[in-house]
Amino acid sequence: MTTKPARIPGPDHPITITPTARRVVVTAGGRVLADSRNALTLREASYPAVQYVPRADVDLSLLERTPHATYCPYKGDCAYYSVASGGERAANAAWTYEQPYDAVAAIRDHVAFYPDRVDAIELRD
Repeated sequence: MTTKPARIPGPDHPITITPTARRVVVTAGGRVLADSRNALTLREASYPAVQYVPRADVDLSLLERTPHATYCPYKGDCAYYSVASGGERAANAAWTYEQPYDAVAAIRDHVAFYPDRVDAIELRD
């Protein structure tokens, strides 16, 4: 049995998680998938910032769990959702870390979306 490597964020691979100062609204197919004033902004190394929306603010009835899964040595095992009515473009459009590593525990019970697989991820006042 092979164990998955776990890494701790640091100067060579920084990760910060902060409250998002604005309202986050995610839409696809003319429907609101998520609407939150309690999202978190995760910044990781040189990657673009990602909005993590609390599950409570996501309309999970519009999403379908998929068998797709990935692993991040900094965050842990990742599960995916597709937008139910979104077609091929919306496959695996959302992801979540259900048991994230301690260093990123704040994103537990949150969902993030790929910008190119939904219509919009808007930051509003």
